Amino acid sequence: MRIAIVGYGRMGRLIEEIALDRGHQVVSRIDPQAPGADFPIVNPQALEDVEGVIEFGLPEGMIENAQVYTEQNLLVVLGTTGWDGLKEKLFSLYEAGGALLYGSNFSVGANLLFALTKQAAHLIENIHEYDIMVHEYHHRHKKDSPSGTALSIAQVILENLSRKTELQTEALTHRAIRDEELHVSSTRGGAVPGTHTITLDSEADTIALTHTARSRKGFALGAVLGLEWLKNKPGVFHADQFFKDYLGL
Repeated sequence: MRIAIVGYGRMGRLIEEIALDRGHQVVSRIDPQAPGADFPIVNPQALEDVEGVIEFGLPEGMIENAQVYTEQNLLVVLGTTGWDGLKEKLFSLYEAGGALLYGSNFSVGANLLFALTKQAAHLIENIHEYDIMVHEYHHRHKKDSPSGTALSIAQVILENLSRKTELQTEALTHRAIRDEELHVSSTRGGAVPGTHTITLDSEADTIALTHTARSRKGFALGAVLGLEWLKNKPGVFHADQFFKDYLGL
């Protein structure tokens, strides 16, 4: 497949490496500042002869980019986070053409964690001695908090554990947490690529499910695999749909 990479920083370069290893061609690298980029912005010229796009960047400019993608009927994998307020407008653009696969985390390992979290929530449904909580660590440059992945984990828990009905992401400085609240907390610092832990805790013991990204390579691989899966699938898809197929769930 002839691919354009939007966002040619560390992640973009890993995506290029994996795409080439899997037999694809990277024909356009788009970034306003990164060395080695072919074009500064998304426009029809930058996407000439392109079949698929992988975009990891900031939410700014997403709608404008999507307008170009859909006009050219492209396959798009979107790994950008922090754009929930734009979903309705973005998805409506793909009614005109093209295909979109989006998600907060394209790491194969992280998506295994989502599946394990769902099973854990089911298992403690009737074991009220166990409480459940989520914590995530990321490097000091990450701009959103909690991470999109942590919020996805929280959604899995809320959908599969009936006694948790509310998401709580704020520091609790003046009150105790309520039984129905699911606490998702965050730490920012250093160069941590990303660590997410789901803790099941009782007076007797503690069980922890942890995914630690050693590098961004797992995210890049998932994005390329997702683009391959998207071929001949018009419309809008969440990464969950791809990973259910890929993991055989």
